[in-house]
Amino acid sequence: MGFGAIIIGEEIIRGKRLDKHFSRLVEIMGERGLKLDWCTYLGDDPALITAMLKRTLDTDDVVFSFGGIGATPDDHTRQCAGTAAGMPLELHPEAEVLLRERFGAETTPLRLQMGVFPKGSNIIPNPHNKVPGFSYRHHHFVPGFPVMAWPMCAWVLDTHYPHLFHRVDETEAAIFVYELPESTITPLMTEVEAKHPGLKSFSLPNMGGGPERRHIELGARGAPDAVAQTIECFKQGVVELGGRWSSTLDPK
Repeated sequence: MGFGAIIIGEEIIRGKRLDKHFSRLVEIMGERGLKLDWCTYLGDDPALITAMLKRTLDTDDVVFSFGGIGATPDDHTRQCAGTAAGMPLELHPEAEVLLRERFGAETTPLRLQMGVFPKGSNIIPNPHNKVPGFSYRHHHFVPGFPVMAWPMCAWVLDTHYPHLFHRVDETEAAIFVYELPESTITPLMTEVEAKHPGLKSFSLPNMGGGPERRHIELGARGAPDAVAQTIECFKQGVVELGGRWSSTLDPK
């Protein structure tokens, strides 16, 4: 299984709000030894949302979808999920109980719409205000509000996917390279990846101009032993190429 995220909101696409879900989801998953494989941002466009969900429902990926499950006219995710899945929408009985507990005498048909999900869905408890999200197969739909969404994502992982936690022993390390162009170190990266299948090398150039000198962050992520060997190979290779490396950033 891969893990993906769909972050929905016209306010994000138009730059009125900055997304916080991506970085926090990466943290939540990282705490459990998991990693995010992809992330997509979409505006409040039903056609785009439906097309995206049709595609992802055809995979085995675990997908978190943020936003668009309220009851205002710009909330389309519930309907799009039903269309993509080919399932009718219906008021989920557990969701109805929670919504009636939440709103009491102020329960209205509009508020009950927040418990209308594709047939066959299961609810995701919302510890903040009891208004639930829902899961359909391996797709998990949560609100756009971080205070609600993030605990709900953690609950989904802890409830449905603990068997996937920490299955891959992975680490990451890097050095800072000076006085070499990125093209010079590319053969080093190719060499170590050939020696260690599954290892991923990376280079992140920094053009300087701030508090640090111009440099390249050269590193690898993968199995701890392979990463340790790779870093030593990088250190030796940089020196042989006439460059200089450091474990910490040099001030300008």
